[in-house]
Amino acid sequence: MKTRYFVLLLAPLFSTAALATAGYTGPGAAAVATVAAAQAAPDDTPVVLQGHVTQKLKGEKYEFKDATGTITVEIDDEDLPPVGFNENTQVKLTGEVDKGLMSREIDVDLVEVIN
Repeated sequence: MKTRYFVLLLAPLFSTAALATAGYTGPGAAAVATVAAAQAAPDDTPVVLQGHVTQKLKGEKYEFKDATGTITVEIDDEDLPPVGFNENTQVKLTGEVDKGLMSREIDVDLVEVIN
C-alpha cells in the first residue's frame, strides 16, 4: 500500500521534468535581432536587441534605438540593471514583441549593459 502512494507521489515529478526540456525549435523560433524586424514581427515574438535607450517617455516606457530604427520599450523597475546607464551606453534588451491595436512595443525581461 505504501509503495502505491509513493509511486503516485513521484509520477507527476517525472512527467513534468520531461516537459520542461521540450520546446519549439522550428521556423520562427529564433529571436528577432533588430528594431525593423521587431516592427514587423507578430505578437509574443522573442527579441534580443542591441542599441541605446535614448530617453525615458513616461512611467516604465522608454525609447530604444538601433541602426534600423526606434521603438518603445517597457522596462519594469526590477528589470533595470544594477548599474546606471544613459543614452550613450550600449545595452542588450531581451524580451518579446507586445502588439496592441494601434502600436507595437517591446516588453523587456532583461537589460544588460554592454559597455
